[in-house]
Amino acid sequence: MITARAEGDQPPPLNMMARERGSSTVLRILLGSQLRRLREKRGITLEVAGHSIRASHSKISRMEHGRVGFRVRDVADLLTLYGVTDEVERDSMLSLVAQANRPGWWHNYDDVLPNWFEAYVGLEEAATRIRSYEVQFIPGLLQTAEYARAVVLLGHVDGPEAEIQRRVDLRMARQKLLAQPDPPHLWAVIDEAALRRPLGGREVMRGQIAHLIEAVASANVTVQVMPFSAGGHAAAGGPFSILRFAEQDLPDVVYLEQLTSAIYLDKRDDLDRYQAVMERLCLDAVPVSDTKSALEKILKEI
Repeated sequence: MITARAEGDQPPPLNMMARERGSSTVLRILLGSQLRRLREKRGITLEVAGHSIRASHSKISRMEHGRVGFRVRDVADLLTLYGVTDEVERDSMLSLVAQANRPGWWHNYDDVLPNWFEAYVGLEEAATRIRSYEVQFIPGLLQTAEYARAVVLLGHVDGPEAEIQRRVDLRMARQKLLAQPDPPHLWAVIDEAALRRPLGGREVMRGQIAHLIEAVASANVTVQVMPFSAGGHAAAGGPFSILRFAEQDLPDVVYLEQLTSAIYLDKRDDLDRYQAVMERLCLDAVPVSDTKSALEKILKEI
């Protein structure tokens, strides 16, 4: 169900895989993945690799998972250790170090952006397809500013106005992704409870539903409503998102948000299970062709 490049396949040069829209988060993951392949191909341990750059084995592990920035000197030393002597190949990888370390636009919101959510914003920026299921809130990429404020206030009821506005601004900035050239396809299944819960008051909710009706007119936005009449369903565990990327070397990522942290899953078994759940949700939800009428009905009733 989830396709990934076989371990024995030779991946294309990283600078060919990285799209112009690709975020530094994705570039770090791709660069780290390539370094891991080279190390394992030579049968070199994490400890030996770490010693070659005067670091611990845990730092090598973090580099290979794209969780830290890269230094040109470290990457050059590792390439030498791994027997990469071809200048074109070395230059290709080293040229990406600066790009992989380049701060994304979201770093301007470091004051209100939790570390555990930063990775998601970077992955979201580079995704070609985002599928999500929401049970309590409208997906962040589809929220109005008024609705977003109401959501933010739930977790920061005593926060200063300037901080609240910054958090709302961050959410609105993320939405620019859907309006840019070659945007990702967002497919959201939203539980009817989230659509009827008057978060922020009746007028805010009516404005939010009207916004969704406008959004589904876009070719890159698909919304389905999970009606109360569906009863229990496959996603009993709660909301989640699945992100897919153009780069063949990068597997899908399942994102599970918690109150003060998040879980990122990319193992094949996890991906297959969540993909199956998402397919089941789409089958149980109101058909896409009926989404607009379902939203209009809710709008009249709230």
